[in-house]
Amino acid sequence: MIDPLPIHPIAVTPRGAIRPPGSKSLTNRALIVAALTDGESHLTGVLDSEDTQVMIESLRRIGLRVSHDLENATVTVFGCGGKLPNHSADLWIENSGTSVRFLTALCVLGQGRYRLDGNSRMRERPIGDLVKTLQSLGTDVRCEQNTHCPPVVLQANGLKGGVAEIAGNISSQFLSALLMVAPAANDPVELWVRGKLVSKPYIDMTLSVMESFGVTVKNMGYDSFQIEPQSYQAASYAIEPDASAASYFFAAAAITGGRMTVLGLSRDALQGDIGFVDALEQMGCDVKWEQDRVTVAGRPLCGIDIDMNAISDTAQTLATVAVFAEGETRIRNVEHMRHKETDRVEAVANELRKLGQQVEVLDDGLTIHPAPVTPAVIETYNDHRMAMSFALIGLKAEGIQIANPRCTEKTYPRFFEDLNQLCPGTMQA
Repeated sequence: MIDPLPIHPIAVTPRGAIRPPGSKSLTNRALIVAALTDGESHLTGVLDSEDTQVMIESLRRIGLRVSHDLENATVTVFGCGGKLPNHSADLWIENSGTSVRFLTALCVLGQGRYRLDGNSRMRERPIGDLVKTLQSLGTDVRCEQNTHCPPVVLQANGLKGGVAEIAGNISSQFLSALLMVAPAANDPVELWVRGKLVSKPYIDMTLSVMESFGVTVKNMGYDSFQIEPQSYQAASYAIEPDASAASYFFAAAAITGGRMTVLGLSRDALQGDIGFVDALEQMGCDVKWEQDRVTVAGRPLCGIDIDMNAISDTAQTLATVAVFAEGETRIRNVEHMRHKETDRVEAVANELRKLGQQVEVLDDGLTIHPAPVTPAVIETYNDHRMAMSFALIGLKAEGIQIANPRCTEKTYPRFFEDLNQLCPGTMQA
């Protein structure tokens, strides 16, 4: 792939349909839960990306049998019944936040030494609050370099159980990690959330996956969670298309005035990011909800003031749509985006300014004042969502180039091919 990759404005208003690859969030949760069953689980619609490959390889390194059929997007996991087969493992996580947090909690259930590490950005991503909670539950775990970030080292001896607090304001993945492994504890686990819980839909997703494998959790209004010792049951589990990935095609319709249908999603999707469609509707788009598909048709856009805490993975997408709206757009309550693959608040602001936009960075987000787009090479900060969202601007504006386009392999390796198929001429030879 050319680097930087030029994105060419489309000549014909796009109309099309697509089924994006499976949800990364659901895939990695289902892999963890299936690993804890005492039986053979079959996952369909599995995403094949760097993040999921890291998870599958890590499960194999701790002794799980995992069979991955790439062609059919299926995975078979032979569960370990909550007892990890290998008593030591070194896990390389690249920059997968879900993997490092979920696997840290999973390794607590083992008997021996486990170490988790990743690339340079991974060594800047917070995990200290999860480590602190695991310590309070009697686990010998620490951040190796005392930075509150990976590498993480455990001397595991199972999970006893008990009462503990977990911070909710940095990442909901900390709580999700604890919830998934808590049923394998010797005694009941009670988790109290400290501070504001961000991205609540991801907790609902976690609880739904757990329930699909036979485990129930008592949710006390998201303030605390009570989990009794239980056994996960092996199951067949179908993974939805990724709603975050779908946001790029919905946004393409909004920006170009086209019409895009995403197959396999509905108003009842497990993923909170389907709420991105509501944001586009507020901006002026027409939306049609059906049982197994959602269609967005672009119309003249207006700026909005929106709280995106629950759907922050689509905030970058909305920011690029805002460039073509009438009036300012304010994105609020997304300060936790600073702890993702990059500081997404500053990264979005920096790149929009390159494009001639006026951007105010706020404590909890940003305000975008649209202006004519000037050509620029977009720095992606090795962040897949920066690449995919800013490419959309090139559908309508001249001179947009995406640096390091291969970073999309983290969650959507075929993104540019799919974009070009739906918007012909976007990637000219």
